[in-house]
Amino acid sequence: MKLISWNVNGIRANYKKGFVDFIKKEKPDIFCCQEIKADVDQIPEEILNIKGYKFFINPAKKKGYSGTMVMTKKEASLDSFSLGFKKFDEEGRVVRLDFDNFVFMNFYIPQGGRKKENLSYKLESYKRILKYLVKLKDKNIILTGDFNIAHDEIDLARPKENKNNIMFTKEERSMIDKILSLDFIDTFRVFNKEGGNYTWWPYFANARQRDLGWRIDYFFASKKFIKNIKKSYILKKVQGSDHAPIVMEIK
Repeated sequence: MKLISWNVNGIRANYKKGFVDFIKKEKPDIFCCQEIKADVDQIPEEILNIKGYKFFINPAKKKGYSGTMVMTKKEASLDSFSLGFKKFDEEGRVVRLDFDNFVFMNFYIPQGGRKKENLSYKLESYKRILKYLVKLKDKNIILTGDFNIAHDEIDLARPKENKNNIMFTKEERSMIDKILSLDFIDTFRVFNKEGGNYTWWPYFANARQRDLGWRIDYFFASKKFIKNIKKSYILKKVQGSDHAPIVMEIK
């Protein structure tokens, strides 16, 4: 089974850059995206008509902002579009689906603001997520999405220059530590221990061409589920967004 996650940075804009061709080429069993920036009725019909998928779409109340979506070929039941945190929920930042043998959650975590003006909101979101996950500790869980944090120095091109910047502060990085402490694994690092593997690049200074990136998109899975994980990797060359899609294959 192939799972793909991608911050599309606006599904309508991404659609014009080959979104449908990408789905048809990769043929994911579960595809989820973040930052769709669209209501349900604004998503191009060609996307909604891709054969074989059921759609779970959680738009933000604010127009043209945030939002998450999951497309799945596998039978799943919608548990919730809610974390129980009003601001987070109103911004359409989570989709939870229950499959036969695992719980699947697609997240778009707040970025925090370049001047850290929304850092407290971001940290509170993580605290709510952690509290939520504790209640699911007996289940197999897969978490994916844009977590907006580079966990270790190996996860960004310029760690020293960014040690006090948003997405790499000690407070933020500790939140990834806390997720892992709940018996989750960063699946990409099971298969790849090397640096230079990024999922997001700033738009300025030709950062993508120069590969001055950050790895801030993840597939986390329950440790007890590790035997089911075959691969976890990044589709670095795929264009259409400032993020690259990430992939996890399971059996």
